[in-house]
Amino acid sequence: MSEATLNKDTGDERLQRVSPVKKTLSRPEFGAVSGAILVLAFFAVAASGTGMFSGSGIVNFLEVSAQLGIIAVAAALLMIGGEFDLSIGSMIGFAGILIAIPAVQFGWPLWAALLFAFSFAMAVGFVNGMLVVKTGLPSFIVTLGFLFILRGLAIGLPRLFANRTQIGGVHDTMAGDWLAPLFSGYVGTGLFQWLADIGLLATNFAGNPAVEGIPASVAWWVALTAMATWVLLGTRFGNWIFACGGDKNAARNVGVPVNTVKVSLFMFTAFSAAIYAALQVMDTGSADSMRGMLKELEAIIAVVIGGALLTGGYGSAIGASFGALIFGVVQMGIFYTGINTDWFQVFLGAMLLIAVLFNNYVRKKALEAK
Repeated sequence: MSEATLNKDTGDERLQRVSPVKKTLSRPEFGAVSGAILVLAFFAVAASGTGMFSGSGIVNFLEVSAQLGIIAVAAALLMIGGEFDLSIGSMIGFAGILIAIPAVQFGWPLWAALLFAFSFAMAVGFVNGMLVVKTGLPSFIVTLGFLFILRGLAIGLPRLFANRTQIGGVHDTMAGDWLAPLFSGYVGTGLFQWLADIGLLATNFAGNPAVEGIPASVAWWVALTAMATWVLLGTRFGNWIFACGGDKNAARNVGVPVNTVKVSLFMFTAFSAAIYAALQVMDTGSADSMRGMLKELEAIIAVVIGGALLTGGYGSAIGASFGALIFGVVQMGIFYTGINTDWFQVFLGAMLLIAVLFNNYVRKKALEAK
Protein backbone atom coordinates (compact mmCIF):
# COMPACT_ATOMS: atom_id res chain seq x y z
CA MET A 1 0.00 0.00 0.00
CA SER A 2 1.41 3.41 -0.97
CA GLU A 3 2.09 6.16 1.56
CA ALA A 4 -0.51 8.41 -0.09
CA THR A 5 -3.13 5.65 0.15
CA LEU A 6 -2.21 4.99 3.76
CA ASN A 7 -2.56 8.67 4.61
CA LYS A 8 -5.93 8.84 2.90
CA ASP A 9 -7.21 5.69 4.57
CA THR A 10 -6.09 6.56 8.08
CA GLY A 11 -6.96 10.28 7.90
CA ASP A 12 -4.08 10.94 10.28
CA GLU A 13 -2.86 14.52 9.79
CA ARG A 14 0.55 13.60 11.19
CA LEU A 15 1.16 11.31 8.20
CA GLN A 16 0.09 13.77 5.54
CA ARG A 17 2.68 15.44 3.38
CA VAL A 18 3.07 19.19 3.77
CA SER A 19 4.05 21.14 0.66
CA PRO A 20 7.15 23.38 0.82
CA VAL A 21 4.93 26.40 0.14
CA LYS A 22 2.68 25.57 3.07
CA LYS A 23 5.70 24.98 5.30
CA THR A 24 7.05 28.41 4.34
CA LEU A 25 3.71 30.11 4.97
CA SER A 26 3.39 28.49 8.37
CA ARG A 27 6.77 29.74 9.59
CA PRO A 28 6.30 32.38 12.33
CA GLU A 29 8.71 34.81 10.66
CA PHE A 30 7.06 34.70 7.23
CA GLY A 31 4.70 37.59 7.97
CA ALA A 32 7.54 39.78 9.30
CA VAL A 33 9.73 39.04 6.28
CA SER A 34 6.84 39.87 3.98
CA GLY A 35 6.06 43.02 5.96
CA ALA A 36 9.70 44.13 5.78
CA ILE A 37 9.68 43.64 2.01
CA LEU A 38 6.50 45.73 1.72
CA VAL A 39 7.98 48.53 3.83
CA LEU A 40 11.23 48.50 1.87
CA ALA A 41 9.32 48.58 -1.40
CA PHE A 42 7.20 51.49 -0.19
CA PHE A 43 10.22 53.60 0.75
CA ALA A 44 12.11 52.57 -2.36
CA VAL A 45 9.42 54.51 -4.20
CA ALA A 46 8.62 57.22 -1.65
CA ALA A 47 12.27 57.98 -0.86
CA SER A 48 13.75 57.44 -4.30
CA GLY A 49 16.55 59.88 -5.05
CA THR A 50 17.00 60.86 -1.39
CA GLY A 51 20.00 58.65 -0.65
CA MET A 52 18.12 56.35 1.71
CA PHE A 53 19.29 53.32 -0.22
CA SER A 54 22.84 54.54 -0.79
CA GLY A 55 25.58 52.80 1.18
CA SER A 56 25.48 55.30 4.03
CA GLY A 57 21.68 55.39 4.01
CA ILE A 58 21.46 51.61 4.34
CA VAL A 59 23.93 51.70 7.21
CA ASN A 60 21.81 54.36 8.92
CA PHE A 61 18.60 52.33 8.99
CA LEU A 62 20.47 49.11 9.79
CA GLU A 63 22.03 50.77 12.85
CA VAL A 64 18.62 51.90 14.08
CA SER A 65 17.22 48.41 13.45
CA ALA A 66 20.19 46.73 15.11
CA GLN A 67 19.78 48.56 18.40
CA LEU A 68 16.19 47.41 18.72
CA GLY A 69 16.96 44.02 17.21
CA ILE A 70 19.50 43.21 19.92
CA ILE A 71 16.89 43.40 22.67
CA ALA A 72 14.05 42.09 20.46
CA VAL A 73 15.90 38.80 19.90
CA ALA A 74 16.27 38.29 23.65
CA ALA A 75 12.65 39.33 24.24
CA ALA A 76 11.59 36.81 21.59
CA LEU A 77 13.21 33.91 23.41
CA LEU A 78 11.66 35.03 26.70
CA MET A 79 8.19 35.41 25.16
CA ILE A 80 8.45 32.02 23.47
CA GLY A 81 9.26 30.73 26.94
CA GLY A 82 5.99 32.24 28.19
CA GLU A 83 7.25 35.34 30.02
CA PHE A 84 7.66 39.12 29.59
CA ASP A 85 10.35 41.54 30.72
CA LEU A 86 9.14 45.12 31.01
CA SER A 87 12.38 46.24 32.67
CA ILE A 88 14.52 46.01 29.49
CA GLY A 89 14.25 49.72 28.69
CA SER A 90 15.14 50.80 32.22
CA MET A 91 18.01 48.32 32.24
CA ILE A 92 19.47 50.06 29.19
CA GLY A 93 19.63 53.39 31.00
CA PHE A 94 20.82 51.84 34.26
CA ALA A 95 23.56 49.71 32.65
CA GLY A 96 24.85 52.77 30.82
CA ILE A 97 25.14 54.63 34.12
CA LEU A 98 26.94 51.63 35.65
CA ILE A 99 29.52 51.87 32.86
CA ALA A 100 30.03 55.63 32.97
CA ILE A 101 30.18 56.32 36.71
CA PRO A 102 33.02 53.89 37.57
CA ALA A 103 34.97 54.78 34.40
CA VAL A 104 34.61 58.56 34.59
CA GLN A 105 34.01 59.36 38.24
CA PHE A 106 36.13 56.67 39.92
CA GLY A 107 38.83 56.20 37.29
CA TRP A 108 38.24 52.51 36.68
CA PRO A 109 39.61 50.97 33.48
CA LEU A 110 36.81 50.87 30.94
CA TRP A 111 36.97 47.08 30.67
CA ALA A 112 36.37 46.76 34.40
CA ALA A 113 33.40 49.14 34.24
CA LEU A 114 31.94 47.14 31.35
CA LEU A 115 32.32 43.83 33.18
CA PHE A 116 30.82 45.38 36.31
CA ALA A 117 27.78 46.64 34.37
CA PHE A 118 27.24 43.31 32.63
CA SER A 119 27.59 41.36 35.87
CA PHE A 120 25.14 43.61 37.69
CA ALA A 121 22.66 43.47 34.80
CA MET A 122 22.70 39.68 34.74
CA ALA A 123 22.32 39.62 38.53
CA VAL A 124 19.16 41.72 38.17
CA GLY A 125 17.94 39.33 35.46
CA PHE A 126 18.57 36.45 37.85
CA VAL A 127 16.54 38.17 40.59
CA ASN A 128 13.72 38.88 38.12
CA GLY A 129 13.62 35.25 37.08
CA MET A 130 13.81 33.85 40.59
CA LEU A 131 10.99 36.08 41.81
CA VAL A 132 8.81 34.90 38.94
CA VAL A 133 9.47 31.18 39.32
CA LYS A 134 9.54 31.07 43.13
CA THR A 135 6.55 33.30 43.89
CA GLY A 136 4.36 32.41 40.93
CA LEU A 137 3.69 36.10 40.33
CA PRO A 138 3.13 37.13 36.70
CA SER A 139 6.36 38.31 35.07
CA PHE A 140 4.42 41.37 33.93
CA ILE A 141 4.07 42.51 37.55
CA VAL A 142 7.58 41.57 38.72
CA THR A 143 9.37 43.26 35.83
CA LEU A 144 7.05 46.27 35.97
CA GLY A 145 8.34 46.80 39.50
CA PHE A 146 11.92 46.60 38.28
CA LEU A 147 11.11 49.01 35.47
CA PHE A 148 10.56 51.71 38.10
CA ILE A 149 13.35 50.55 40.43
CA LEU A 150 16.01 50.58 37.71
CA ARG A 151 14.85 53.87 36.22
CA GLY A 152 14.90 55.45 39.66
CA LEU A 153 18.43 54.16 40.28
CA ALA A 154 19.50 55.39 36.84
CA ILE A 155 18.34 58.88 37.82
CA GLY A 156 19.43 58.86 41.45
CA LEU A 157 22.96 57.45 41.17
CA PRO A 158 24.37 60.03 38.72
CA ARG A 159 22.78 62.83 40.74
CA LEU A 160 24.44 61.41 43.84
CA PHE A 161 27.93 61.08 42.33
CA ALA A 162 27.97 63.83 39.67
CA ASN A 163 24.98 66.03 40.48
CA ARG A 164 23.54 65.52 36.98
CA THR A 165 21.70 62.83 35.04
CA GLN A 166 24.18 62.62 32.16
CA ILE A 167 27.75 61.40 32.54
CA GLY A 168 30.15 62.37 29.74
CA GLY A 169 33.82 61.79 29.12
CA VAL A 170 33.65 58.07 28.32
CA HIS A 171 35.53 58.56 25.05
CA ASP A 172 38.56 59.71 27.06
CA THR A 173 38.70 56.30 28.76
CA MET A 174 38.47 54.23 25.55
CA ALA A 175 42.01 54.70 24.21
CA GLY A 176 43.95 51.45 24.40
CA ASP A 177 41.20 49.58 26.23
CA TRP A 178 41.08 45.93 25.14
CA LEU A 179 37.32 45.48 25.58
CA ALA A 180 36.07 48.75 24.06
CA PRO A 181 36.49 47.62 20.40
CA LEU A 182 33.77 45.00 20.93
CA PHE A 183 31.24 47.79 21.32
CA SER A 184 32.57 50.49 19.02
CA GLY A 185 33.93 51.04 15.55
CA TYR A 186 33.37 48.92 12.46
CA VAL A 187 33.84 45.35 11.29
CA GLY A 188 35.34 44.55 7.89
CA THR A 189 37.01 47.90 7.26
CA GLY A 190 39.68 46.28 5.08
CA LEU A 191 37.07 44.67 2.86
CA PHE A 192 35.19 47.94 2.44
CA GLN A 193 38.40 49.79 1.59
CA TRP A 194 39.19 47.17 -1.06
CA LEU A 195 35.68 47.47 -2.53
CA ALA A 196 36.18 51.23 -2.73
CA ASP A 197 39.58 50.80 -4.35
CA ILE A 198 38.14 48.69 -7.16
CA GLY A 199 35.22 51.07 -7.66
CA LEU A 200 32.39 49.04 -6.18
CA LEU A 201 31.83 51.49 -3.31
CA ALA A 202 31.51 55.26 -3.41
CA THR A 203 34.32 57.30 -1.87
CA ASN A 204 34.45 60.66 -0.16
CA PHE A 205 36.61 63.64 -1.10
CA ALA A 206 39.64 62.07 0.59
CA GLY A 207 39.33 58.83 -1.36
CA ASN A 208 38.12 56.80 1.62
CA PRO A 209 35.03 54.58 1.32
CA ALA A 210 31.78 56.39 2.09
CA VAL A 211 30.90 53.42 4.31
CA GLU A 212 33.79 52.46 6.58
CA GLY A 213 32.48 49.04 7.46
CA ILE A 214 29.74 47.19 9.28
CA PRO A 215 28.89 49.02 12.55
CA ALA A 216 29.50 47.08 15.75
CA SER A 217 25.79 47.23 16.61
CA VAL A 218 24.85 45.51 13.33
CA ALA A 219 27.48 42.82 13.92
CA TRP A 220 26.08 42.16 17.41
CA TRP A 221 22.53 42.06 16.01
CA VAL A 222 23.40 39.49 13.36
CA ALA A 223 25.45 37.40 15.78
CA LEU A 224 22.72 37.32 18.45
CA THR A 225 20.06 36.49 15.87
CA ALA A 226 22.14 33.63 14.49
CA MET A 227 22.92 32.30 17.97
CA ALA A 228 19.31 32.53 19.15
CA THR A 229 18.05 30.81 15.99
CA TRP A 230 20.54 27.99 16.46
CA VAL A 231 19.52 27.59 20.11
CA LEU A 232 15.81 27.51 19.27
CA LEU A 233 16.01 25.16 16.30
CA GLY A 234 19.13 23.10 16.89
CA THR A 235 19.49 22.42 20.60
CA ARG A 236 17.68 20.65 23.42
CA PHE A 237 17.56 23.93 25.34
CA GLY A 238 15.57 25.40 22.44
CA ASN A 239 13.06 22.57 22.72
CA TRP A 240 12.82 23.31 26.42
CA ILE A 241 12.05 26.98 25.69
CA PHE A 242 9.15 26.05 23.41
CA ALA A 243 7.92 23.47 25.93
CA CYS A 244 7.99 25.96 28.82
CA GLY A 245 5.97 28.47 26.83
CA GLY A 246 3.51 25.91 25.52
CA ASP A 247 2.65 24.23 28.82
CA LYS A 248 5.07 24.55 31.71
CA ASN A 249 3.34 21.91 33.82
CA ALA A 250 3.48 19.33 31.03
CA ALA A 251 7.09 20.32 30.36
CA ARG A 252 7.97 19.83 34.04
CA ASN A 253 6.28 16.44 34.04
CA VAL A 254 8.54 15.20 31.24
CA GLY A 255 11.70 16.39 32.96
CA VAL A 256 12.24 19.89 31.56
CA PRO A 257 14.01 22.12 34.13
CA VAL A 258 11.42 24.86 33.75
CA ASN A 259 12.73 27.15 36.48
CA THR A 260 16.29 27.02 35.15
CA VAL A 261 15.14 27.77 31.61
CA LYS A 262 13.06 30.76 32.63
CA VAL A 263 15.72 32.27 34.90
CA SER A 264 18.31 31.84 32.13
CA LEU A 265 16.07 33.68 29.69
CA PHE A 266 15.58 36.60 32.08
CA MET A 267 19.35 36.82 32.48
CA PHE A 268 19.76 36.83 28.70
CA THR A 269 17.34 39.75 28.27
CA ALA A 270 19.29 41.72 30.88
CA PHE A 271 22.56 40.80 29.13
CA SER A 272 21.18 42.03 25.80
CA ALA A 273 20.03 45.30 27.38
CA ALA A 274 23.58 45.78 28.70
CA ILE A 275 24.95 45.21 25.19
CA TYR A 276 22.59 47.90 23.90
CA ALA A 277 23.73 50.25 26.69
CA ALA A 278 27.43 49.60 26.02
CA LEU A 279 27.01 50.28 22.31
CA GLN A 280 25.26 53.58 23.01
CA VAL A 281 27.81 54.68 25.62
CA MET A 282 30.74 53.84 23.34
CA ASP A 283 29.11 55.61 20.41
CA THR A 284 28.09 58.84 22.14
CA GLY A 285 30.81 58.93 24.81
CA SER A 286 28.23 59.45 27.53
CA ALA A 287 25.49 57.79 29.56
CA ASP A 288 22.06 59.30 30.14
CA SER A 289 19.52 58.28 32.76
CA MET A 290 16.61 58.48 30.32
CA ARG A 291 18.01 56.23 27.61
CA GLY A 292 15.96 53.18 26.76
CA MET A 293 12.60 54.83 27.44
CA LEU A 294 9.75 52.69 26.03
CA LYS A 295 12.21 50.28 24.39
CA GLU A 296 10.57 47.40 26.24
CA LEU A 297 7.32 48.10 24.39
CA GLU A 298 9.06 48.45 21.04
CA ALA A 299 10.83 45.13 21.65
CA ILE A 300 7.55 43.37 22.43
CA ILE A 301 5.93 44.85 19.31
CA ALA A 302 8.87 43.75 17.16
CA VAL A 303 8.56 40.22 18.56
CA VAL A 304 4.82 40.09 17.92
CA ILE A 305 5.32 41.37 14.37
CA GLY A 306 7.89 38.60 14.05
CA GLY A 307 5.18 36.01 14.58
CA ALA A 308 5.46 35.23 18.29
CA LEU A 309 2.32 34.57 20.30
CA LEU A 310 1.71 36.53 23.50
CA THR A 311 0.67 33.25 25.11
CA GLY A 312 4.10 31.70 24.54
CA GLY A 313 5.29 28.50 22.90
CA TYR A 314 5.55 29.90 19.38
CA GLY A 315 7.83 32.41 17.71
CA SER A 316 11.12 33.07 15.99
CA ALA A 317 14.31 35.04 16.60
CA ILE A 318 14.56 35.74 12.87
CA GLY A 319 11.02 37.10 12.90
CA ALA A 320 11.86 39.44 15.80
CA SER A 321 14.87 40.72 13.86
CA PHE A 322 12.73 41.48 10.83
CA GLY A 323 10.23 43.20 13.12
CA ALA A 324 13.10 45.41 14.30
CA LEU A 325 14.10 46.01 10.69
CA ILE A 326 10.62 47.35 9.97
CA PHE A 327 11.06 49.83 12.82
CA GLY A 328 14.41 51.01 11.53
CA VAL A 329 13.29 51.38 7.93
CA VAL A 330 10.16 53.31 8.87
CA GLN A 331 12.00 55.61 11.28
CA MET A 332 14.74 56.51 8.82
CA GLY A 333 12.33 56.47 5.87
CA ILE A 334 10.30 59.25 7.45
CA PHE A 335 13.48 61.28 7.88
CA TYR A 336 14.57 60.81 4.27
CA THR A 337 11.14 61.50 2.77
CA GLY A 338 10.81 64.73 4.74
CA ILE A 339 7.52 63.78 6.38
CA ASN A 340 6.79 65.94 9.42
CA THR A 341 8.18 64.00 12.39
CA ASP A 342 5.15 65.05 14.43
CA TRP A 343 3.33 62.28 12.55
CA PHE A 344 6.01 59.66 13.14
CA GLN A 345 4.16 57.73 15.82
CA VAL A 346 0.93 57.68 13.79
CA PHE A 347 2.70 56.49 10.66
CA LEU A 348 4.77 53.95 12.55
CA GLY A 349 1.73 52.56 14.36
CA ALA A 350 -0.17 52.22 11.09
CA MET A 351 2.72 50.41 9.40
CA LEU A 352 3.10 48.07 12.36
CA LEU A 353 -0.63 47.36 12.47
CA ILE A 354 -0.64 46.54 8.76
CA ALA A 355 2.31 44.20 9.25
CA VAL A 356 0.61 42.42 12.18
CA LEU A 357 -2.68 42.05 10.28
CA PHE A 358 -0.82 40.69 7.27
CA ASN A 359 1.07 38.28 9.52
CA ASN A 360 -2.15 36.99 11.10
CA TYR A 361 -3.83 36.64 7.71
CA VAL A 362 -0.97 34.58 6.29
CA ARG A 363 -0.82 32.38 9.38
CA LYS A 364 -4.54 31.66 9.26
CA LYS A 365 -4.32 30.78 5.59
CA ALA A 366 -1.42 28.47 6.24
CA LEU A 367 -3.23 26.66 9.07
CA GLU A 368 -6.58 26.26 7.31
CA ALA A 369 -8.01 22.78 7.15
CA LYS A 370 -6.70 20.78 4.24
